Amino acid sequence: MEEHILIDKNIFPTDEIIYSHIGKSKILWQSVFEYIHINHPDLIEQWKYYNDGKCWLLKVSKKTKTIFWVSILKDTFRITFYFTDRVEQAIINSPISDDLKEQFKNGKRYNKIRGLTIIIKYKRDIEYAKSLIRIKLSAK
Repeated sequence: MEEHILIDKNIFPTDEIIYSHIGKSKILWQSVFEYIHINHPDLIEQWKYYNDGKCWLLKVSKKTKTIFWVSILKDTFRITFYFTDRVEQAIINSPISDDLKEQFKNGKRYNKIRGLTIIIKYKRDIEYAKSLIRIKLSAK
């Protein structure tokens, strides 16, 4: 498991701080948020320090529905989605990698949801995230 970076609750994660940690992944970060701002301008981004995990996380939501979570790692970042079983077929039929599909199918259940995490390393990971955002937004 990757180690969280933003662990000081007194230091708010500004763009400058984020970019200093994610390095060359800055272009991937910008790609994700450019996609959101253009295609889903109603999504809200909110940084919050969580005492249980002792780190800052970015929650991206639409009204009261959480779409995904972002955490900063050394040289990159990860995006985590939580889905109910109802969207399993949509995930299986999506263009995401077989590894991500397996991660979801075999993932630990938290009541009626399962997590799906993408560690963003390549352009294709952004495309996977876009697909999962569309699935999450279309889910009831």
